[in-house]
Amino acid sequence: MLLLIKSNCLINLLYNNCLHFFSKHIFRKKFIMRNNDLKGKVVLIAGGGKNLGALLSRNFAAKGAKLAIHYNSEGSKAESEKTLADVQAMGAEAFLFQGDLTKVANVSKFFDMTISKFGGIDIAINTVGMVLKKPFVDTTEEEYDTMSDVNSKAAYFFLQEAGKKVNKNGKICTILTSLLAAYTGLYSTYAGMKAPVEHFTRAASKEFGERGISVTAVAPGPMDTPFFYGQESDDAVAYHKSASALGGLTDIKDIAPLVEFLVTDGWWITGQTIFANGGYTTR
Repeated sequence: MLLLIKSNCLINLLYNNCLHFFSKHIFRKKFIMRNNDLKGKVVLIAGGGKNLGALLSRNFAAKGAKLAIHYNSEGSKAESEKTLADVQAMGAEAFLFQGDLTKVANVSKFFDMTISKFGGIDIAINTVGMVLKKPFVDTTEEEYDTMSDVNSKAAYFFLQEAGKKVNKNGKICTILTSLLAAYTGLYSTYAGMKAPVEHFTRAASKEFGERGISVTAVAPGPMDTPFFYGQESDDAVAYHKSASALGGLTDIKDIAPLVEFLVTDGWWITGQTIFANGGYTTR
């Protein structure tokens, strides 16, 4: 009789443990997998007013998302206002936020303003970056500090703020560079200051995972945008175009779908940096 009671207790214990596991993991996964429709989701995009960020803003708007679009300064205001007008013409709820994200207070303000307007944040994407092509021995302390602030510091505190304020089962993605896998000079402060963000992504994914948040990064090849051409001579442009196995520079239209996948159906990918560059570099 005592043996029978112990057996029943063991069965009940195993049943309850299995039920807890399935409710915590399997059911949660099914919920997330069914919940990847972008309609009504709130998407926050740093650098969302121009180049790749603007394309992402328009693509998300077309799928019914609400948008918080950041731009840095007066130099990108006109293009960002056009992006805002375009997404609003599609019927999207959206607003612009201007701020220097190397100031942590501005990062917090951007997230808080988005929550105030829309009630929460489902997806946070950081496309912000600054390139400097210059010999190692000629780089000044001021240039080093600026590159560190834009490419590393801002990215770190963007991830930190997202970890605090993105909704449960949210998604976070950062744009890096394929130069992380290149053996080259002249980009020591650009690639060098983007490199830590790959580890920030791994660490954040591990810490935020318990809330169902996936954290990824995308490392494109040189993108065919004004961001690229400002630092490059005609000969350098020709070289970069010839360096990819598939030929040419990276088109932002080939990067946007990858980012969109990672923050929707690709939610099971986390802690990873995805190199997308037509064979410009491999790792």
